Amino acid sequence: MKKYEILEHKADLKIKSFGRTKEELFSNALLAMIESMKPELKKPEEKTERGIKIRAFDLPGILIDFLNEVLYLTQFNKEIYDKMKIKKFTDNYLEGELIGKKTERFGEDIKAVTHHDLAVCQRKDGIWTATILFDI
Repeated sequence: MKKYEILEHKADLKIKSFGRTKEELFSNALLAMIESMKPELKKPEEKTERGIKIRAFDLPGILIDFLNEVLYLTQFNKEIYDKMKIKKFTDNYLEGELIGKKTERFGEDIKAVTHHDLAVCQRKDGIWTATILFDI
């Protein structure tokens, strides 16, 4: 199973992420966002960890708030987070650790993760999918 795919969009970045579980879906959406920013890592690589807690009314809300918080932390700390450890996850709460590395700069800029055309669902085969639009 592929982790994500880039979808065609005229002006912004649109991705579709996949996961066997909701946790894997979030992890793959995170990976898609970070890889799309084309980070240039610092040498030597410095490992970083950041705690994260997100509350929202529903699963799509948690996904958008999670990605926006990661985007903020990425830009503020000049770090990328390509892995996460989830401590607690429900349809309206996520708590975990982001694991990443320091970066020099980003090749692409993402301004925000939007609710526009957002779709989070579980297919008949059990695979979770999320379609997300990023403002670039």
